[in-house]
Amino acid sequence: MTERSWPAPSRAEQGATAESIDTDAVRPRVQRGILLPSLYAGNARAVMHRGWLVVAKTNWLIVLSGLFEPILYLLAMGIGLGSLVGTVTTSTGAEVPYAAFIAPALLAVAAMNGAVYDSTWNVFFKMNYGKLYQGMLATSLGPLDVALGEIMLALARGLLYAGGFMLVMQAFGLNLSLWALLALPAVVLIAFAFASFGMAITSYMKTFQQMDWINFIMLPMFLFSATFYPLSVYPVAIQWLIQAMPLWHGVELVRGLTTGAVGPHLWWHVLYYVVMVLVGLTFTTRRLRALFLR
Repeated sequence: MTERSWPAPSRAEQGATAESIDTDAVRPRVQRGILLPSLYAGNARAVMHRGWLVVAKTNWLIVLSGLFEPILYLLAMGIGLGSLVGTVTTSTGAEVPYAAFIAPALLAVAAMNGAVYDSTWNVFFKMNYGKLYQGMLATSLGPLDVALGEIMLALARGLLYAGGFMLVMQAFGLNLSLWALLALPAVVLIAFAFASFGMAITSYMKTFQQMDWINFIMLPMFLFSATFYPLSVYPVAIQWLIQAMPLWHGVELVRGLTTGAVGPHLWWHVLYYVVMVLVGLTFTTRRLRALFLR
């Protein structure tokens, strides 16, 4: 059986064919959701799922190692130094053992660390070296999908650290009230706030040297947010500065719940973090749109 050959089209026919092709018809069409169609496709879970797969296959041991840092601080400071300190007076006037004083602070720190590390260094690499977000935003995903997915991934890491540490606190008898059950939702809010704000700040970072500023900021917050000492030991001017730090609000919120010092004053800390979430999420979405959807 002989192969049938067709005559080659002339140049005029080739030009007519090329002109008749609608380039918009062959260009991939990006489908967005109904809500905020230019920003959100309603599929942030895909971004989070991709992140979970990477963690499970490559760096799960590194992630898990962060669970032990607050436990070591609790053993060294709360149990060791606590045997010399005795009891401490909280901001509400309650006398609690030193271990019960610093444990909720370390719980808030665990939530902050888990969320910040995932929403800063990991996001920095994906944004500037892995070029991952450019590929994501070339699909139907919008910048809000990417922001929410990465923030939820960081939130899960913060929740893992906080949940594990809460079990340790329960084993040592450091949850002094049934209100401590609400400490877990509280640390979710804390992690969400730090993750959204951390990703917003990271979007402006271009070099590893600039990323070092994140550790430079986190260390003073960890040491001076009434983590190991009551706020009253500092001069008044320093107290005002400490109360402006995000971590201090988390420490006071969690400490109030675990020690049973519950009152309307805790809602101010909740409101602080709600505003922090909204501001961070807004800035992150706008930055991703400005960087990759020009």
